[in-house]
Amino acid sequence: MKLTALIVEDEPLAARRLADMLARQAEPVQVLGTAEAVTQAVRLLEAGPAPDVLFLDIHLADGLSFEIFEQTQVRCPVIFTTAYDQYALQAFKVNSVDYLLKPIDEEELTAALRKLRERLPSVQTAAAKPPAFDPVLLAQLVHQMQQTAPAASYKTQFVVRVGEHLKVVPLDQIAYFFSLEKATFLQTTEGRKFVVDYTMDQLEGLLDPRRFFRLNRAYLAQQTAIQDIIHYTNSRLQTVLKPAAPDAQVLVSREKVNVFKSWLDR
Repeated sequence: MKLTALIVEDEPLAARRLADMLARQAEPVQVLGTAEAVTQAVRLLEAGPAPDVLFLDIHLADGLSFEIFEQTQVRCPVIFTTAYDQYALQAFKVNSVDYLLKPIDEEELTAALRKLRERLPSVQTAAAKPPAFDPVLLAQLVHQMQQTAPAASYKTQFVVRVGEHLKVVPLDQIAYFFSLEKATFLQTTEGRKFVVDYTMDQLEGLLDPRRFFRLNRAYLAQQTAIQDIIHYTNSRLQTVLKPAAPDAQVLVSREKVNVFKSWLDR
C-alpha cells in the first residue's frame, strides 16, 4: 500500500532531506504537505486529507509541537524526529509514538516505515479513536531526557571567531543563546555576542540541563542570567534576562511553565 505523510519541521533543509528520502523508498511515500509551525500543522491536519503518518519535530517556529495535540485531533501514528539521546528516548515508546534520531538515517527510516505498514491496518480500524496523546506529559518527558543525559557529554566551553582569531568562551561567561534571522548567537555575561555554528536544537542537547533551560524556540538561558520572572497572559511567564535580550519579551510557553518552575525549585 502507498503511504501518505505530513512533515512538520522548521528547518527547511531537514524537511527537504526527509521528503527526498521518503521519495527514494522502494515503496515511495507521498508527502501531502509540510509545515514549519504549530499553526500551519493544525491547518494542514484539519484541511485533510488525513495522512497515514505524521513526521514531527519537537521544537517548531512558534512553540513546542505538543501544542498541535491540544488544538486538533491527531488520528494517525506519529514519528518524532529529534536530536535527543537514544537511551532517554525510550520514554517515547508510549501512546503509539515512535521516533527517529537526527540526522535521520535512511535505513532507520525504512525500518520505521516497515513497522508502520505492519500495524497500520489495526490503526485504520480504530480511526474513530485518535491516539491518547498528553502534551503536558510529553513536555515533561523531554525535560526528563535532558536530566538523564550523561554529564560527560555536556560542553564546558565554546570556540568562536573574532575577526581572524579564535576565542574560547567558558560556560561561566555565557548568559544565554538566542536565534535571530536564521543565525544562532552566544551572548556573554559581559554583553558581547558571537555567532556559533550550532542550531538551538543541537545546543539543547549539548548543554547541561541543570544549568540551561530552553525558554522558547529562540532562547536557551543559563539560570544565572534570569534576573526576573513575571506572570504573563494565558498562563505563560515572561523572563527578564541579563544582559538584556534583543527581543522585548522572552516568554516561557504554556506547556513549559510547570517544567520551568520545577527546574527552578530544585
